[in-house]
Amino acid sequence: MSLLKKVVLIDDDQVNNFVCESIIKNEKFAEEVISFERAENALAYLSSAAAEKPESFPNLIFLDINMPGMDGWSFIDEYRMLPEHITSNCCLFMLSSAVDRKDIISAKNHLEVKDFFSKPLSPEILEFIKEEFIGR
Repeated sequence: MSLLKKVVLIDDDQVNNFVCESIIKNEKFAEEVISFERAENALAYLSSAAAEKPESFPNLIFLDINMPGMDGWSFIDEYRMLPEHITSNCCLFMLSSAVDRKDIISAKNHLEVKDFFSKPLSPEILEFIKEEFIGR
């Protein structure tokens, strides 16, 4: 049985999304993984879920920073406008290849962001999340 019901990946890199999905499924971390290559599409999905079917809102989101169109920071600005009683049950993590220390510090200064991880996603990262954030 999987630990979580639903995980959402938001990254413009299709190959990275495929690898992340595979790791999440192989580790039985989530029953369902939904990937979005555009943050705008992910936001529309999350807004719809929050408004129409809150129980379908994901348990966890992995968000990249640097994406065309809406980047990770703009996504977070919009995510904040979703109902807090729904988003409070979702863990949001930055998963990025960005190595700029300012990005890491900024991510940790956003209340919505639980933590920042460098790509690639690994079973060890999932284990850390499970121990530090899910089991609480």
